[in-house]
Amino acid sequence: MDKRERAELFRIRLKEAMARRELNQSGLARASGLDRSTLSQLLVADEPRLPSGQALGEIASALQVSADWLLGLTSHRGVASEILEQAMQVTEAARHPVDQQVFTWMAEAAGSKVRHVPAGLPDIFKQDAVFDFEYAEPVRRTPAQAITDARDQLDLIRRPDYDLEICLSRQTIQGFARAEGRWQGLPLEARISQLEGMAERVDSFYPAVRFFAFDAGTHFSVPFSVYGQKRVAIYIGQRYLAFTATRYVREMSRHFDDLVRSATIHAHEMADWLAAEAKAIR
Repeated sequence: MDKRERAELFRIRLKEAMARRELNQSGLARASGLDRSTLSQLLVADEPRLPSGQALGEIASALQVSADWLLGLTSHRGVASEILEQAMQVTEAARHPVDQQVFTWMAEAAGSKVRHVPAGLPDIFKQDAVFDFEYAEPVRRTPAQAITDARDQLDLIRRPDYDLEICLSRQTIQGFARAEGRWQGLPLEARISQLEGMAERVDSFYPAVRFFAFDAGTHFSVPFSVYGQKRVAIYIGQRYLAFTATRYVREMSRHFDDLVRSATIHAHEMADWLAAEAKAIR
């Protein structure tokens, strides 16, 4: 916007902030230490004006709003500390990222694209035997609770307005196939059944759900989800670090899209690749 447009927006927001603080011109003059004549030029002069840097700082401090907001440079009204507090949440999570909070975020994002990098196999594709194995020693959640939550998510993504992309390293899936790491001790038949069942489910949900695999040898990602344009949640183990600031949502969306562009197994290939992995360990 040009200088006049910004000055007009400044005047509108200044009056709005004064009304929220229940301050008139005299009250703002006392709170900010500015002359009433200075404020009068900003509030009622025929031609809208922008304040000096000093006056802007005093006004923003007195009204407890962001100077950038007054100038129309951001949509966040609060000062920096308040913006960060509003933009970031730390919320409890179970050992695996399947809980009511996730379901709420997913439901809020209906009609928008959800981008998801899971901590392990995607829960919506897991069979009961895998849940039973992973939750053999429950941490706040039993296998039955995890299964129920996964089914609730499945019901949600079956809606015609749901758009979900999942991206995971192929090494994670291959590690599962070979019973490595957290899956050590999972019987062969359970692993084969999981891979074959996942292949069938991936195929049946495509293209509403698109599952990609990237090479962990060349790319890395922490587990996270982007819920439309509203929120990004990063799984840090037992908790999510959730941001609602637009900048962070866009940055993590770009990171996810980079993973998809670098994928070695694309969504239309995933079902066949999973079936081949199952066949390879028979």
